[in-house]
Amino acid sequence: MNLQAKDVLGLEQMSPDEINLILDTASDMKKIVTSKMKKVNYLQGKTVITLFYENSTRTRVSFELAAKYMGAQAVNVSVSTSSVAKGETLIDTGITLDSMGTDIIVIRHNQSGAPHLLAKNVQASVINAGDGMHEHPTQALLDMYTMKETFGGIKGLKVAVIGDIYHSRVARSNIIGLTKMGAEVHLYAPSTLMPTGIESLGAKAYPTILEAVEDCDVVMGLRVQLERQKKALFPSSCEYSRFFGMNAENMKGAKKGALWMHPGPVNRGIEMTSELIDSDRSAISRQVTNGVAVRMALLYLLSGRKEA
Repeated sequence: MNLQAKDVLGLEQMSPDEINLILDTASDMKKIVTSKMKKVNYLQGKTVITLFYENSTRTRVSFELAAKYMGAQAVNVSVSTSSVAKGETLIDTGITLDSMGTDIIVIRHNQSGAPHLLAKNVQASVINAGDGMHEHPTQALLDMYTMKETFGGIKGLKVAVIGDIYHSRVARSNIIGLTKMGAEVHLYAPSTLMPTGIESLGAKAYPTILEAVEDCDVVMGLRVQLERQKKALFPSSCEYSRFFGMNAENMKGAKKGALWMHPGPVNRGIEMTSELIDSDRSAISRQVTNGVAVRMALLYLLSGRKEA
């Protein structure tokens, strides 16, 4: 089985079978990531370009390492010093990169829908590395892979997502992906950070953090996205931590052995206490490792599709 589309733009367009294919392929790729010889030739002769219109460390480096581990040429386009800074449009940038023989373009953009626009105008495969407040499919895939690796599957899991849900493309992709795979998703956020209509995606919003995490297998914190907020949506970081942050006390209702997750970077002491971040039940570092494996899987599957 291959991926049906030439692009990975969101989990909304992806079937459960395709998600399973990516997660199963990631299991094989993780063996490479954790080995002493991180070098295979699966993507020999391929070119992967990372085109990031927003700052990123984890996602961009993860994609670049994934490409290099598999023998591809990985090139990062710095938007601030590229022709974009001179006024070049996204489509023209894409066409230029396409004309250079690029096989895969990984794009992060502050406008929702930008990867979809790019994909329509280039022959290269396009991977969405986060678009505005819409989706971040590869983050959700690595989160689901981490859950599957821990529990043996996703169906039947209860997953609580806590924090700035309004601005979070990670939350949106996780809700879409997890519900497709048969998980139950609980949500909790300050009322100013809970988008209206979010339950239409299949999740359930709860009035208190204690009710949201009750009997959950996984509790995922989200970063407070101060850079996206145009107005004060909560009184202070101190109050956010006190009433909405994850700590040992308000996590007591979760299942024994529940997994603590966070897409990173974590604002310690605000979204989650150091006690939880550094505990044996924290999967935050493992999520980073799994991110490389999942992105290797996507690059591999897209390249295989183009060869077929």
